Amino acid sequence: MSKSSFTIKKKNDRKSLTADIRDHVVYSLSKEAEAANERDMGKALSLALRDRLVERMIQTRDRYRNVKAKRMYYFSIEYLLGRCLGNSLCNMELLDLCEDIFKDMGYDLDEVRASERDPALGNGGLGRLAACFLDSLATLDMPGCGYGIHYEYGLFRQSIHDGYQKELADYWMMEGMPLQLERPDQAVIIPLYGKVVNTVTPDGDYLPMWMDWDDIIGVPYDIPIVGYGGKTVNYLRLFAARASQNFDMEIFNHGDYIRAVQRKVESEMVSKVLYPTESVSFGKELRLVQEYFLVACGLRDITRRFLAQNDDFDEFASYVAIQLNDTHPALTVVELMRFLVDEKRIQWGKAWEITRATCAYTNHTLLPEALEQWSVSLLEKVLPRHLQIIYEINKRFLKKVAAKYPGDSEKVRRMSLVTESGSKKVRMANLAVIGSHSVNGVSALHSKLVKTRLFPDFYELEPGKFNNKTNGVTPRRWLLKSNPVLARLLTDAVGKEWITDLSVLKRLDAYAQDSEFKALFMKAKRENKVRLGNFIHSTLSINVSPDSIFDIQAKRIHEYKRQLLNVLHIMHMYIQIVDHGNEPLSPRTFIFAGKAAPGYWEAKQIIKLIHSVADVVNNNPRTKDLLKVAFIPDYRVSLAEKIIPACDLSEQISTAGTEASGTGNMKFAMNGALTIGTYDGANIEMLEEVGEDNFYLFGLRQEEVEQTLTAHSYRPREVYNNSFEIRQVLGAILENRFSPDDHDLFRWIVDKLLAENEQYMHLADFQSYINTQGMVDKDYASKQLWAQKAILNTARMGKFSTDRTMQEYAEGIWNIKSIKG
Repeated sequence: MSKSSFTIKKKNDRKSLTADIRDHVVYSLSKEAEAANERDMGKALSLALRDRLVERMIQTRDRYRNVKAKRMYYFSIEYLLGRCLGNSLCNMELLDLCEDIFKDMGYDLDEVRASERDPALGNGGLGRLAACFLDSLATLDMPGCGYGIHYEYGLFRQSIHDGYQKELADYWMMEGMPLQLERPDQAVIIPLYGKVVNTVTPDGDYLPMWMDWDDIIGVPYDIPIVGYGGKTVNYLRLFAARASQNFDMEIFNHGDYIRAVQRKVESEMVSKVLYPTESVSFGKELRLVQEYFLVACGLRDITRRFLAQNDDFDEFASYVAIQLNDTHPALTVVELMRFLVDEKRIQWGKAWEITRATCAYTNHTLLPEALEQWSVSLLEKVLPRHLQIIYEINKRFLKKVAAKYPGDSEKVRRMSLVTESGSKKVRMANLAVIGSHSVNGVSALHSKLVKTRLFPDFYELEPGKFNNKTNGVTPRRWLLKSNPVLARLLTDAVGKEWITDLSVLKRLDAYAQDSEFKALFMKAKRENKVRLGNFIHSTLSINVSPDSIFDIQAKRIHEYKRQLLNVLHIMHMYIQIVDHGNEPLSPRTFIFAGKAAPGYWEAKQIIKLIHSVADVVNNNPRTKDLLKVAFIPDYRVSLAEKIIPACDLSEQISTAGTEASGTGNMKFAMNGALTIGTYDGANIEMLEEVGEDNFYLFGLRQEEVEQTLTAHSYRPREVYNNSFEIRQVLGAILENRFSPDDHDLFRWIVDKLLAENEQYMHLADFQSYINTQGMVDKDYASKQLWAQKAILNTARMGKFSTDRTMQEYAEGIWNIKSIKG
């Protein structure tokens, strides 16, 4: 066991922590304690905590260095961290102590923590998964850190006006982030644009020279990531773009001060905004620059760190593992080749061997439109040397393919990095596959489809590199911290071990028939429902009953996630009550949350539809005590922490074969919600774990969807003609029943649902969906049965901890080990 020479000085006792908080109020914030508000106290607490995290971060670094540990670097274009203060206090086991300290000082710790803004560094499951991975790596004492971009503005804050989504700027850094550390001493220079001049060495070897490039500076900011128990503190390193002196001096010398400042602003745009629009040329160029900026900054930092302890790049892959989180960092393959070949003068074959042994790629989507392609002309403009390298990689690779499959020109065409039809584009997913030693999907079904549907040619060529790593979530954030009332009950029942070994919750199986435990479990659920209900009332002025079924769909708004199917069911229930007098056994509160991409018209119209339906349902006296609909705006991690513990029924209803994994499904079930879902993504494995009796499965399977759509045999009008319920619901839309003041507002929905081969097959699954919802209604009416099912969902979610996921990555892909203190 290795030890650091660094000594921890900051103690975690009441006296030391109180003194440090008071000192930071005075010396860091220049305020008197009596004048400090909750925001000031939050900053002071963050700074006092940061002191302790920095000490442990140094100690962790020394521990890794002492054994020359192999390290994993996670490259992701986004990280959806959530508020960091409370999570760090939770993992340091300081929440209760700080609550007492602040109570003595006259403050409510919850209000102090609420003053922190969510870091707007991501916008969906991809970024939240990355955050969970970092938490688990630190908890497992594994040498792994993240690399990303220090965006100043997030995607957007979502506001709702007259039922329509409006996007507002999310300047999350307005008040700063006390926990982070700026590291200007480790800034890196990043070249862009310019040209390639072909020269030769004195020995006659080809020597390309990338010249006349502009440059920007990448300044790192570190956010400490503490594992549970506080022994290991890794970090997330985010790079902010700054203009270099070289960039401006020539313009300054010509006396054009305004233009010089403009160029400075343009160069710093790289890290200003998360996910710029890709609908215009400038947006696409900026996005490409962002992706290269992330990759180049990360690799310069990694190679600097490597060279501090090594000088032989033959050993690079023995000490460095790089995981590409989807295709956004795929340029890592090319940039590492450029560095090894151009800067280190390593022979091409050896450089390619090192690159492939270092890089691994995780695919997160089966949707063709989500597989990135960059135009050759844009790459030539922004990264001329990299385009040359891409062509060389492609030439050598296709030569190998042609030799393996002589005469099969179609296979060569499909596997090429460059599309030849129309304007030439580079397929980034193909690049990531070719340049990695491992390619994994994120659920069993998804990984199968990666091999058979997405990359069948590559799988045939190299079957051994393809594997599955089913996603998970961290139980620290999503159960221990977000649901303290349930967490205490679980700890009382099975002990604290579940916090770092979620499989321990399997012991709850023995309590599923215990009437007293059932009552306590559902009491905890009701407390969370009351809390969410109060928030809904204060935010939306909608009264909801905690005794109703909280039926929740909280996720990005997208047609494949089928919020529309959910709304069709609400319309069906409304019609059944109002027109036919068929009341449900239990009242139902439908809760939605999620953002639509700014340029995604259909998704934004679905948000409008939800609000229009809510206006009708919530204001009809006939449905007043039976149905409620609420859309909670600006979905984010801190809001998810309120929503998820309160859920009774989790909607995971994507068209089978479209959702790679899902992680919201895991969070809901972990907190005692039952799932209504399709046989898709990780739903399948959740179903296997919790048992069919404790999961509401409906709809077509992936094979049925694929066969039907491939054969062009889906005829939604036939489904419509054969279903009275569907005709009623779509008829209500056409009759403007849910848009009485705006006729034909939603006619497009009917047209789309009835279109031949409608790809998300809403109507094909509708009858199965409403039938299964009827089973939900019946089961919820039996309180003892529902409590049993809810307990078993929590009990059997052990597989879906990112602790398990990280162990599998570490052993199967990265070859890194725990380095305990």
